[in-house]
Amino acid sequence: MKALALFSGGLDSSLAIRLVQEQGIEVIALNFVSHFFGGKDERADNMAKQLGIKLEYIDFSKIHTELVKNPPSGRGKNMNPCIDCHALMFEKAGELLEKYGASFLISGEVLGQRPMSQNFSSLNRVKKLSGANLTDLIVRPLSAKLLPITKPEELGWLDRDKLMNLEGRSRKPQFELVEKWGLVEYPSPGGGCMLTEPNYSKRLKVLEEDGFLEDKYSFLFHLAQRGRFFRVEPGKYIFVGREKEDNLKLSELKKYGSLYIAGAGTPGPAIVGYGDLNQEQIKLAQDLFSRYSKGKGKEKIQIVMNEKIVEIEKVNLERLGEDIKKYLVLL
Repeated sequence: MKALALFSGGLDSSLAIRLVQEQGIEVIALNFVSHFFGGKDERADNMAKQLGIKLEYIDFSKIHTELVKNPPSGRGKNMNPCIDCHALMFEKAGELLEKYGASFLISGEVLGQRPMSQNFSSLNRVKKLSGANLTDLIVRPLSAKLLPITKPEELGWLDRDKLMNLEGRSRKPQFELVEKWGLVEYPSPGGGCMLTEPNYSKRLKVLEEDGFLEDKYSFLFHLAQRGRFFRVEPGKYIFVGREKEDNLKLSELKKYGSLYIAGAGTPGPAIVGYGDLNQEQIKLAQDLFSRYSKGKGKEKIQIVMNEKIVEIEKVNLERLGEDIKKYLVLL
C-alpha cells in the first residue's frame, strides 16, 4: 500500500507522513512548485531523508498562475487563493496516483489552524473541487478523527484510531510528536507562500494592474520579490537590490530587462530596469545606484550600465528623496 503526500517540507506535512508510515504504508512526497512557493529546498530534502521517503518536485507553475488570476473561490486577505490552490494540488496529485502505484492522498492540514482556509467547510470544499473521484481518497491524518470517515479508513487501509484529532492553532501536540519521533532540523511552522505576504501582494497587484499577471511575465514575479521596487509609470519598473542575495538574483534576471546597472569601483546595488525607460527614468536609476552605493550620492562615481562605463555626478538627494516616495512600492 502506498500514499502520495502533499509535502511542503514543513512540520505538519512531515508529521502527517510519519503517522501514515507508522501504519506500514509507504509514502511518496510531492512538493508542488509554483512561482510563489515550493521548489528545491535543502530543508525539505533533509526532512525527506529523516522520514525515509522519496521526494518528487512537481512543477505546476503555469496552471497555478492562471488560478491566481481567476480563483473560483476568491482570494484570501492578500493575493492567496488558498482553497483553490489546495484543491488544484490534490487534483494534480490524484492524476499521479496510477503513475506511482498509490491508493490515496494525504496532507498536513489541521482543522482550525488557519481560520479561513482550514475550517470545516473550507476543507470540505477543497475535497469537492479536487474532483469527484478523489472526494473519499483525501486523508488529513492530523485531524482525521474530527472529519468524516474516508475510504482508506472504511476499507481498513488506515486504522482511524491511530490517527489524530488536532484542532486549532496550538503547536504543542506537534512538538510532542517531534520529540517522540526524534525529528530534528524541522522548519519553523508557517510561512512559505509569497502570496500570503501583505507587502509582496501589493507589488503583485501592481503587476496585475499593468497586465503582467501572466506566466510569460513570471520573471517579473521574481524580480518583485527582491530589494526595492519602483514603478515609474505603468509597465515601467526599476528593481534595486538591497542585500547580496538580492543583487545575485537581479544579476541572474538582468537578461529580461532593458537596463542593467552595477558598480565600477564603487560598491553598490545591482539594478534592473524593465520597459522602455526614457532618459529621465534612466537618470533616476543611475541616481538610485549612487544613493544606495557606498558613495551615498554625495560624490561623482562610475557605473557599468549595459556593459558600458558611465560617469555620473553627485545626486540632488532632496529631489531624489521625493522621487523615491513617489515611485517606491513597499516590501
